[in-house]
Amino acid sequence: MKPMIVVADGFDKNLFKNLCETAELEVFPEAKIDQSILRDLLPKVEGLVIRSTTQVTKELLDKAPNLRYVIRAGAGTDNIDKVECQNRDVRVSNTPGANNNSAAEHAIALMMTVLRRTAAADSSMKAGKWEKSKFVGTELSNKKIGIVGAGNIGQIVAKRLAGFDPEVLFFDPMIESMDLPYAKKVEDVKEIFETCDVVTIHVPLIDPTRNMVNDKLLSLMPPHAILINAARGGIVNEDDLFHVLNEGLIRGAGFDVFATEPLNADSELRKLDNIVLTPHLGASTEEAQKRVGEMVINQLKEFFINNNLENEVRA
Repeated sequence: MKPMIVVADGFDKNLFKNLCETAELEVFPEAKIDQSILRDLLPKVEGLVIRSTTQVTKELLDKAPNLRYVIRAGAGTDNIDKVECQNRDVRVSNTPGANNNSAAEHAIALMMTVLRRTAAADSSMKAGKWEKSKFVGTELSNKKIGIVGAGNIGQIVAKRLAGFDPEVLFFDPMIESMDLPYAKKVEDVKEIFETCDVVTIHVPLIDPTRNMVNDKLLSLMPPHAILINAARGGIVNEDDLFHVLNEGLIRGAGFDVFATEPLNADSELRKLDNIVLTPHLGASTEEAQKRVGEMVINQLKEFFINNNLENEVRA
């Protein structure tokens, strides 16, 4: 009997067609499904492909007794209970690196949008206005940029910013140096928040980073500074963020990720005009989607056909 594969949270249509044509696998014929449909399929599922919507919890695993393999189409696996998966011999993989460039570029896009106020200016123009004097921005050139988390994405951000002639400070206990003449490591994250014009977050969401950016760090930021988060929701305490933005204690922020996604319709953040909000678009480029899909298909085939596990993630 062929293993049943379900793609829960979306997939490139052309690549999904390729997956469906794999003779050795039975693939549910929809590339993105509602969570209620997923619940009905769980008793038969052996391979599950998810992004950020589906939460692989104990409750889900209880309903999926035949599940053998979960692939997170992306890098972060904080929506998977990896301990529970290990206890049940359910293997977990991700697709490391496939989204890196896309996520890095989106962080930079948020920086520029906040500094030059392009989103607000666009809304004003489409409302029939011409408010040139209202949208005076700030240059990124020659600014001091602080990168919290200097892994693959953080280092790509630093490299992509090279043309702006920045001074880059970075904090990462695991990284000794960047291969960039203008990047300097600091030993205390407080220095990033105290001295930088732009602070951008690029750490994973794990217990030590949950709410790590809170009122204590935010209160250190200069009033002209901006904060960018295109990493993971939950790293920045959103109540504390709202306070500093609402009181005008910092210039602004650009956020792509939130503690609860989708962001609640009544979130206080939606009421602010000094934050740019995007709906978790870091990996949403055609190129990234294709790279992720190719990796997922290869990993599914390797696991179910060749009995080979690639890019395993353990608790």
